[in-house]
Amino acid sequence: MALTIEGEETIAAPIAKVWAGLNDPEVLKACIPGCQSLEKTSDTELAATVVLKIGPIKATFNGEVTLTKLNPPHSYTISGEGKGGIAGFAKGGADVTLSEAGPNETLLKYAAKADVGGKIAQLGSRLVSSTSKKLAGEFFSTFGEKVSAS
Repeated sequence: MALTIEGEETIAAPIAKVWAGLNDPEVLKACIPGCQSLEKTSDTELAATVVLKIGPIKATFNGEVTLTKLNPPHSYTISGEGKGGIAGFAKGGADVTLSEAGPNETLLKYAAKADVGGKIAQLGSRLVSSTSKKLAGEFFSTFGEKVSAS
């Protein structure tokens, strides 16, 4: 089941600070809903463990996150794949672009694609889609708060 999620967030911080946050495992870990661990395995790869609840199914996903198409400090693509055992799998990615929105303000836009399979996909596209949009929204709003506060 494939999904597309798009959105934007205005962050009260200069573009260089937002870019640094997007590349900081500690910041990302604090923003990813249900993230238990996120460790850098190379300059462009991270290992992640995330616990997610979608409807009646709660699963722990173990996976890899990769950063590609790096164009500092303007854009990159973040993609990942996680296996949740009997619950199934989730994989996807997001193209993230940054542009100046004013003095000390950055507009972050994202276009994400996700694909899920297994028991999670059987929950129905409406539930999976609404949960995915909610999680993406939570990530980017938390990210905005963290980066603008620090």
